[in-house]
Amino acid sequence: MFGKKKFDSNIDWLIVGLGNPDSKYEGTRHNCGFMAIDLLADSLGVKIDRLKFKSLYGIADTDKGKIMLLKPQTYMNLSGQAVVEALNFYKLDASRMTVLCDDINLDVGRLRIRKKGSDGGQNGLKNIIYLTGRDDFSRIRIGVGMKPHPDYNLADWVLSKFASNEIPEMKKAFENASKAALMIADGNIDRAMNKYNTKS
Repeated sequence: MFGKKKFDSNIDWLIVGLGNPDSKYEGTRHNCGFMAIDLLADSLGVKIDRLKFKSLYGIADTDKGKIMLLKPQTYMNLSGQAVVEALNFYKLDASRMTVLCDDINLDVGRLRIRKKGSDGGQNGLKNIIYLTGRDDFSRIRIGVGMKPHPDYNLADWVLSKFASNEIPEMKKAFENASKAALMIADGNIDRAMNKYNTKS
């Protein structure tokens, strides 16, 4: 019917990039998930411009199945709301999901890929684990560096932008994170971990 869009009836894998939606947060450390998933979308020729599940999303048809690229628009601390809506709609098990996010405990540009685990203090992951009741989903943590001084406000740090000398390292990290996410969706998480995990 006119005015209605057809939604894909099945998804084989969900890749979620975490961040904050307002333009003032573009390019900040906390938006690493958004930046990595945007790069992945570009490599797949997909636009993340459809609105549903409190998110912007796009769907890539690959030779291994359909992959949804999801950018929650709920703000970081409520990311789980968007994720749960998408998982429930497609009746997709949480183990068929990969989350990309920032990590202040890793040096700038470092990656840490895990099959499951705790939230590590990352509020988006914390909300996803809380609302899904699951921690057995893969995640790619992207290092943004520790705050420069113990007294430095953590919120100010994660909402700050990268220094010019950090940008080349971060671009490489986003590229590697996007490649790793595709490997994981293809069932090769061990290969992704061996190739892209870096020591902090």
